[in-house]
Amino acid sequence: MSTRTLISPAALARPRGKAVYWTVFTVTVLLFALAFLFPVYWMVTGALKSPSEVAETPPTLVPRHWHTSAYTDAWDLMQLSQHLWNTAVQAAGAWACQLVLCTAAAYALSKLRPLFGRVVLGGILATLMVPAQALVVPTYLTVADLPLIHTSLLNDPLAIWLPAAANAFNLYLLKRFFDQIPRDVLEAAEIDGAGKLRILWSIVLPMSRPVLGVVSIFALVGVWQDFLWPLMVFSDTDKQPISVALVQLSQNIPLTVLVAAMVIASIPVVALFLVFQRHIIAGIGAGSVKG
Repeated sequence: MSTRTLISPAALARPRGKAVYWTVFTVTVLLFALAFLFPVYWMVTGALKSPSEVAETPPTLVPRHWHTSAYTDAWDLMQLSQHLWNTAVQAAGAWACQLVLCTAAAYALSKLRPLFGRVVLGGILATLMVPAQALVVPTYLTVADLPLIHTSLLNDPLAIWLPAAANAFNLYLLKRFFDQIPRDVLEAAEIDGAGKLRILWSIVLPMSRPVLGVVSIFALVGVWQDFLWPLMVFSDTDKQPISVALVQLSQNIPLTVLVAAMVIASIPVVALFLVFQRHIIAGIGAGSVKG
């Protein structure tokens, strides 16, 4: 069956049709690249301008004089190294807790088929229908006075790790991927004497690297860019992540220094995406093909 496109193969084979096609394609790609990259360029160059030049109207596209001192001032005045470390600890712990809990739950619901498994899955998916804002107050009360042991987790990384561990979307994403793993492979491992945990560790997880990469990116970026919840649970300035510290410490800070701090804060997330972009693309397409 032939595939229908906007341009017929006959028209694309002609020199004029090919020239028009590549011209439109190039212009479209450049426009999309400009739309996505121009805000980044504006942020980076804004920190290289003087405070008076940043406030000018109309703004200048290229700095008249390049000032790199804003980046060093932002690093020192706003104590970015400490807050970046706080963010890294909170993101890494939330990632580890979420990966362990969601992977175990998804494997149990997909392959172990527990009693009332569909009811449990339905209840988990029902939480996606609840607005996140509606869960802020009960979650805060739980963290402030942990049931049974009556311990406060405020100003503690556990206040970030534990709520992030229960992520219904990532759990469902993992379950859908596990459903596509052939049961013959798991049955062959059972015949060889492998237990349930051994099958999960040696067979299921190695086959699930693409979707695990996607879940990892979602978990890390979700914690890194979160603002409201860390603002509520971290009253101690020295323990706040970078997203909260940029707002709390922005008083009496020059605009160029604040913009430079935002640039520095965005570097780890951008680097994370550039390093794992292949895994993200592979994980997005992994769920669409059985194998």
